[in-house]
Amino acid sequence: MYRYDEFDQEFVTERVAQFRGQVERRLSGELTEDQFKPLRLMNGVYLQLHAYMLRIAVPYGTLNAEQVRMLAFIARKYDRGYGHFTTRQNLQFHWPALKDVPDILEHLASVEMHAIQTSGNCIRNVTADQFAGAAADEAVDPRPYAEILRQWSSLHPEFVFLPRKFKIAVTGAERDRAAIQVHDIGLHAKRDESGRIGFAVYVGGGLGRTPMIAHKIHDFLPEEDILSYCEAILRVYNLFGRRDNKYKARIKILVHETGAEEIKRQVDAEWERIRHSALALPDSEIERIQAYFALPADLTPRPAESVVLNRARVTNAGLNQWIDQNVVPHKISGHAIATISLKPIGGTPGDATAEQMELVADLAERYSHGEIRVSHEQNLVLPHLALDDLPAVYEALERAGLGTANAGLVTDIIACPGLDYCALANARSIPIAQRISERFGSQARQNEIGDLKIKISGCINACGHHHVGHIGILGVEKKGEEFYQLTLGGSGDETTSIGEIIGKGFSSDEVIDAVETVVDTYLAHRANADEDFLAAYRRLGQAPFKEALYGAT
Repeated sequence: MYRYDEFDQEFVTERVAQFRGQVERRLSGELTEDQFKPLRLMNGVYLQLHAYMLRIAVPYGTLNAEQVRMLAFIARKYDRGYGHFTTRQNLQFHWPALKDVPDILEHLASVEMHAIQTSGNCIRNVTADQFAGAAADEAVDPRPYAEILRQWSSLHPEFVFLPRKFKIAVTGAERDRAAIQVHDIGLHAKRDESGRIGFAVYVGGGLGRTPMIAHKIHDFLPEEDILSYCEAILRVYNLFGRRDNKYKARIKILVHETGAEEIKRQVDAEWERIRHSALALPDSEIERIQAYFALPADLTPRPAESVVLNRARVTNAGLNQWIDQNVVPHKISGHAIATISLKPIGGTPGDATAEQMELVADLAERYSHGEIRVSHEQNLVLPHLALDDLPAVYEALERAGLGTANAGLVTDIIACPGLDYCALANARSIPIAQRISERFGSQARQNEIGDLKIKISGCINACGHHHVGHIGILGVEKKGEEFYQLTLGGSGDETTSIGEIIGKGFSSDEVIDAVETVVDTYLAHRANADEDFLAAYRRLGQAPFKEALYGAT
C-alpha cells in the first residue's frame, strides 16, 4: 500500500491547522455561513438536513487495519457509532459537531487520511476496482496509476476551480468493476501483444440529471503519457466547459455539444503541445510507485484445493452460500478475495458500526495481510485470504452480522442517504431499500433470481447510481408526496447502458410491489435459469414489463 512521504504528511497536517482556524472564526461569528461554505467544502464538510456531514477520502478504495480502527474510533467518539461507505469508495460521518471536525481531521492525519477534494469543483477521489492487485482476471494493477493521478491532482493549481466536479476511475481487468464509462475520465489499463502497458481512455460519462456513457478517445495510451493526456483533457474542459449553468457544466455536456471527435482533436492538439514536458512519466517513477503496491512478501502460493475448507463446507450450509456468492478467485494459488456485505436483510446499505469496523480491521490483520478495500457497491473487501482461513473468517463475520451471502444479488442494494439526511433529496432511499431487502430476503428466492442489481437515488443527482441499475429507482416529489420512478436495463460494467424509464412513478406504498412485479415478470419470461435479468431485459425489451406493471395499452 502507498505510504505518505514527507510532502504528503506536511501538506495534510498544515491543512488541518488551517481549517481549525477557519472553524474557530465561523463559531465565533467572524465568518458567516456563506463565507465559510467554500472553506468547509474544500475540507469535505457538507451542511445536510440535520447536521454537518464529513466525507473522508479513501483513495482508490484501499485501507489498512490501522486506518479502519481510526474510523471506528471517530464513529464512536464524534458521531453516533457508525459510518456510511459510499459509491465513491469514501466514508461519510453524518452527525459530527462542527467544533469537533478539526480534531477528527487531526486524528485522520495521524493515520495518513484526510477529507481534501471530497467536495467542490475539483478532481475528486480517484476510484478503482475494489479487487485491484488481487483479482485472477486482472491484466494490470490499476492502483499505482490511481496513486499517480492522486498526487498529480491534489491541489493542482489549474484545476482547483473547474466548471464542475470531476471524477476519474481506473480499472485493470476486462471485467469492469469500477464503472469507468460513467465517469468524466475512465481509464482501462491493459497490455498489448508485447506486454507493454497502456490505457483505453474514455471521456464524458456521468449520471445525474443528464446520464451519458463516455466516449473512447484513445485506444492505447502509453503509460508514460497518462498524466500529460489527462492534463490535456482537463485543460480543454477548463477552457470550454460551461460556467453559466451548473446543470450543463460537466464535461459530458461539453462532449455532447461539441462532439466526441472534435473533443478528441482538441485534446490531442493540447497533448502534443505538453506531452514532452515534465508531465512525461519516467520509468523510474512508475517503478517507484508500483513498488508500494507489490503483493505482500509472505503471500505465497498454496495448494489450489483446501482440505480444511472442503471439510468445513460439508457441514456448513451458510459457509457454502457465502463462498459461492461472496468469494472470488485470487491471482495467487490457494487464496481468494471475499466481499463483506454491508447489506444485511432489512439494514441500511453501506452502514458499518464502530464494532464491525474494528472486527474487519482485526480480520484484515490476522488473515488478509492488513488490507481492506471499499467497493463502489458500498461493501468492504478482504483481498488476500488463504482458502484454509475462509471458514474462520466467515464464522467471525457471521457473529458480527457481516456474514450476509448476497454480493450481486437482489438484496445487495446500492442506496444514497436520501431524504433521511440529504438536503438535496426529494424522497427517502433507505426505507425503500430496507423494504425491498425484506421482501426478497429469502436466500432460496435470491438464488432463484440470481444476478440482479437494484440501485436507488433520492434525487436526480443520482448518488445511488440508479441510471445503471438493472432496476433503477429514482425518488421524486409530487405535490408534497414521495413517488418513485423505475428504470430498467441499466448497467455499469463493461457493457454499460443507461436504464430506460418504464412508465409513470409509484407511491412509496406501491413501489415495492412494482419491483416484485418486475422480478416476477423476468422469472416468467427468461429463456432458462442461466439467463440473468439484464440479458433477459435486453432480449425482451420493455413490453412484457410495462404490460405487467400498467396493463395492456
